[in-house]
Amino acid sequence: MVVPDLPSEDTEAGLNEYADEIDRALGDAGDVVLVPHSLGGLVGPVVAARRPLKALVYLCALLPEAGLSFNEQLAAAKEPVLNLAGGRQVDDQGRSHWPDPETTVRIMYGELSPEDARWAAGQLKPQAQKSQGERSPAPPAELRVESVIGANDRLLSPDWSRHAARTRLGVEAIEIPAGHFPMITHPELVADALAQLDAE
Repeated sequence: MVVPDLPSEDTEAGLNEYADEIDRALGDAGDVVLVPHSLGGLVGPVVAARRPLKALVYLCALLPEAGLSFNEQLAAAKEPVLNLAGGRQVDDQGRSHWPDPETTVRIMYGELSPEDARWAAGQLKPQAQKSQGERSPAPPAELRVESVIGANDRLLSPDWSRHAARTRLGVEAIEIPAGHFPMITHPELVADALAQLDAE
C-alpha cells in the first residue's frame, strides 16, 4: 500500500502537481488500484489519464464531473454536498485551515476515538484552492471505476454520493456502515470492499 502526501498547502499546486506526487510515489508499480479519499477524488481521473490502472475506487470521495471544476459543481448542485459548517478559516494566502484543535475534532472527527481524532487533527495541513478551481477530465472509458461510501458520513452527503455514483460513474455505490474516515475507524470494512471488487 502506498499513501502519498499531497502538497495541499502549496498555493501553486493544482491537480497536475497532485498527480505528479502520486506518480512519484507509485513509481513503476503495476496493477494499481487507486483509492482517492475525500477531496483527493478530484485528482483520481488525472492520474488515470496518465498511467494504466487496474481500477479507480473512490472512497468517501468527491466524484468530479468531467469538464467542470469542483467549484462549478458546487455552484450548480441542487442538493447539499458538503457539511463543513464552522471551524474553518482562511489564511492570508487564501488557504482554508482549522486553527482550533477542539473544534476540528468535534466537526471533522467526531466518529473517531479521542486518540485517533487528536492524531488526525494533527495531520491536517492548510488546503490551497487551486485544485478546486481546475476542471477534471473523464477517466478512460475502459477503466473500471467504483465508489465506496460511508452510509453514516456526516461531512460528504451520502445521498449526493449515491446520486453521483449513478449519474457520473454509471455504478451503484458500495455502502459500508461507517462515516467519512472508514480507513481509520473501519479498515477491515474498506479492505473487504476492495477485496470483493477484486474478486468480481
